[in-house]
Amino acid sequence: MKRRDFLTAGGAGLAASVVAAPAIAQSMPEVKWRYATSWPKSLDTLYGGCEFFSKRVAEITDNRFQIQSFAAGEVVPGLQVLDAVANGTVEMGNTALYYYWSKNPAFTFGTSLPFGLNTRQHIAWLRFGGGTEMLNDLLKEYNCVGIPTGSTGAQMGGWFRKEIKTSEDLKGLKFRVGGFAGTIIAKVGGVPQQIVAGDIYPALEKGTIDAAEWVGPYDDEKLGFVKVAKYYYYPGWWEGTGQGHNIINIERWNTLPKHYQAAVTAASHDTFTWVTGKYDYVNPPALRRLLVAGAILRPFPQEVLETCYNAANEIYADLWKTNPHFSKMYSSLTAYRSDSLAWMQVAELGFDTFMMRMRTRT
Repeated sequence: MKRRDFLTAGGAGLAASVVAAPAIAQSMPEVKWRYATSWPKSLDTLYGGCEFFSKRVAEITDNRFQIQSFAAGEVVPGLQVLDAVANGTVEMGNTALYYYWSKNPAFTFGTSLPFGLNTRQHIAWLRFGGGTEMLNDLLKEYNCVGIPTGSTGAQMGGWFRKEIKTSEDLKGLKFRVGGFAGTIIAKVGGVPQQIVAGDIYPALEKGTIDAAEWVGPYDDEKLGFVKVAKYYYYPGWWEGTGQGHNIINIERWNTLPKHYQAAVTAASHDTFTWVTGKYDYVNPPALRRLLVAGAILRPFPQEVLETCYNAANEIYADLWKTNPHFSKMYSSLTAYRSDSLAWMQVAELGFDTFMMRMRTRT
């Protein structure tokens, strides 16, 4: 190659690199967001999932998009995350949408409809059954857009100071229970309380409340409930799953480059696997430790479950007539549930039942 040709080619390559660098910089701007959550740092799966999410976004964007997570109370109280995102106090948040059922009962579909779906069914409905689109129609009224993140899986029924033998034992019971389930507890005579995680133990210890539910063995052990209430009930009929959401201020979302939006979406989906997988792994040994520590494991009596189920369906029938968002989501979810339960009974339940029988023989 002649020297003149070499220099010409080299000059062209240098010019291309000079042009490319600013172009790359423009397509990968430095962005910093604040990320309020509803969880204390002590809950290393719920809050840990938020840290995992932020790390994944940074990895995907070569550290150009930095999202700093904050525990409940550090920027805003845990039950005010939606408001903080809606008004632009923070760019995004992580929360359970059913905390905001008093704004609109349809928010319960984002987390868990009592007597609704299990974890696999719920994520399927959100991702493929139109659930996310319907929730975003509701969230748009609050200047937000939402993406599903981690799920707790099916939850426990909570910690009680006394045995629950019949539905009469629920009357007058001061019960910390999350979200929309409180309306059902109230209908059967209980007194629902919505309290953030960090405030539940002292309320239960002082007798301000008679019972409390949170998530399941791993988190409940961290929060120390076994020290102040012994009866540990299951199942948490109000949460066959406990789906979390990333919610984002819609104006800030629309200003993000498309590949940053894709990074947030992909990292949110990765977080679902991380949170749900971790809960499924850490809950079994935590339950064993709680039993050693004195927890008395009890199933809710069938009569109690049926009483609450009937009360729930009466409430749903009224909301179906009066709330358009609720009506649309409820019709969609129950139609999917009918088909899904038949399939789950054939495949999942058949397999699980056989494995449980074999386990008792070994």
